[in-house]
Amino acid sequence: MTQPPPRRPRKRSATRSVTLSDVAAAAGVSAQTVSRVVRDPMSVSDETRARVQAALTATGYVPNLAASNLASNRSRTVAALVPQINASVFADTVHAFSTALAAHGYQIFVGTTDYRPEHEEEVLRSFLGRRPDGLLVVGTRHTPGTLTLLGAAGVPVVETWGWSEDPVDLLVGFSNAAAAAAMVDHLVRRGRRRITFAGRHTSGDPRAAERLDGYHGAVRDLLGSEPRTVDAGPEPVTMDTGVALLDLALERYPDSDAVMFSSDVFAAGALQACVRRGVDVPGTLALAGFGDFELARHLVPALTTVAVPSVRIGQLSAELLLTRMRGATVDVPHRDVGYRVVAREST
Repeated sequence: MTQPPPRRPRKRSATRSVTLSDVAAAAGVSAQTVSRVVRDPMSVSDETRARVQAALTATGYVPNLAASNLASNRSRTVAALVPQINASVFADTVHAFSTALAAHGYQIFVGTTDYRPEHEEEVLRSFLGRRPDGLLVVGTRHTPGTLTLLGAAGVPVVETWGWSEDPVDLLVGFSNAAAAAAMVDHLVRRGRRRITFAGRHTSGDPRAAERLDGYHGAVRDLLGSEPRTVDAGPEPVTMDTGVALLDLALERYPDSDAVMFSSDVFAAGALQACVRRGVDVPGTLALAGFGDFELARHLVPALTTVAVPSVRIGQLSAELLLTRMRGATVDVPHRDVGYRVVAREST
């Protein structure tokens, strides 16, 4: 027997919208409890939260955030500025950050800087006009204008994905230079002596510059030789660019016994090119990346890389901001999440 289609809810009068009291009556709780669930879902018990959320769904209630924001001087939003959203490491951080904040009634809006410091300043200025309650920023190096805006914002700021002895406010990151140096140390321990660094040395990506600095220092300290580097210039972070970097490295330094890439994406393109060309990896040439993207462990041979806890960066950043946005003191405002070299078959 054919089931009749579900009945559509009857449209309410244009002058009668669902109120907080309506939801409270449907859930069998006070209006104050409904307000608490809307503002901070984790502040009530699981059973109460489930009842209120069911009532919210059943009644179609939508809180008037504009009025609430004016009354409390809080927007219940947090802004996140990242270089690119399609790079999985940043996407993982943003997703973890958003999930942790959503559990406490906060939503995020995301802006991309495309590795352009001046654009970071423009995006930040635009976001501050929307009065976020907190800010997440990727990186610790900023233009003077950006530093002025961050200092005057009057909200907690967490910098991520880098390290600084003089952070703006909160800091959740690691030393990119130390991470790159650790990879050089790994390659040297594997018997490599002619290590070439391949990446994008653009001025808008200070984290890549820090990795390059770490490589330079480690090669001089451990091998006593001059660093070998090739630059992708303005080319995008793609596997095709990785192939071009491999070709450039072997053309300029044909005796290279290892190529260390600034990103797993570059390294993956180079590794696949070696497989197609019959280059023995790691026998003839060792290859290493940075980031520990999911694809790194699925490549054949699997890619050696530097793993960074991108999800933990997002979660911990949310924890610190939530503490500060509630007016509490953060006991340890600067958190070094570290890194680790993941040795796989490519070295």
